[in-house]
Amino acid sequence: MSNLEASYKLILKELRKISDTDNFYFKPVTPKLSDIELISLIILAEYKSIDSECQLFRDIKGFDIEPKIERSVYNKRKKRLFTHIEEIRKRMVKKLNEFEKYFVVDSMPLEVCKLSRSSRSKICKEVDYALPNKGFCASQNLHFYGYKLHAVCSINGVFQSFDLAPASIHDIHYLQDIKKQLTDCVLLGDKGYLSQTIQLDLFNEVKIELETPKRKNQADYNPQYYQYKKYRKRIETLFSQLCDQFMIRRNYAKTFEGFKTRILAKITTLTSIQFFNKFLFQRNINNLKINLA
Repeated sequence: MSNLEASYKLILKELRKISDTDNFYFKPVTPKLSDIELISLIILAEYKSIDSECQLFRDIKGFDIEPKIERSVYNKRKKRLFTHIEEIRKRMVKKLNEFEKYFVVDSMPLEVCKLSRSSRSKICKEVDYALPNKGFCASQNLHFYGYKLHAVCSINGVFQSFDLAPASIHDIHYLQDIKKQLTDCVLLGDKGYLSQTIQLDLFNEVKIELETPKRKNQADYNPQYYQYKKYRKRIETLFSQLCDQFMIRRNYAKTFEGFKTRILAKITTLTSIQFFNKFLFQRNINNLKINLA
């Protein structure tokens, strides 16, 4: 048995412990490859940094699952399983972040194409509610065309929640969504989330204490507590890992449905490795570049 096949079987075995069923939605004809097996294959591909579906199906040649599914069917079913993949991710996150009190919020740019091609690009334009547009990332001094990935993670480095927004949307608007996801905790952000009105709103409604560094020209300026600065670096490290190991900035998707599924698959895979590290191997959860089998 190859290392790739052994890793797939380990992922499948652990996901079956998390999931209640092997198939998540009705199909007129029961597929040879169950939904949970397909999700395991998606996680395997992202874990091994196989970013091409053609390459994935070349690599699984000779596996038990090879004759059970075709590449085009794999792609269609992968998109339909979006909500179920997210449900599995949330179950893992619930165990990993069970006693967390401190969280970090930040965003990163995700290009769908180069800025010079934006005027004639048709990528992700099939739905009106999620059209990409032009934006600016101050931390990287970068103008780009696409979306922003907004995310909240624990100080241990586990993504609690995430969302995609057009590139022009300011980071601070994401805090309105956080009210539905978190309560009674401390939320650390950079200067992009500085707003006294929203800070009071979060505390009064859901007991979220928003901690952001003050600008030096503010009357009540005080340097931010050093430990908070250290905690905020955790999400920047996660974004770097998503870019490096999981190649999140590479985009082969042509539709928004395909684009958001790719992003979810990469974040779910990162969370899965952390989950296996903690509950299966009892090692540091952020050792991501390791063999599972």
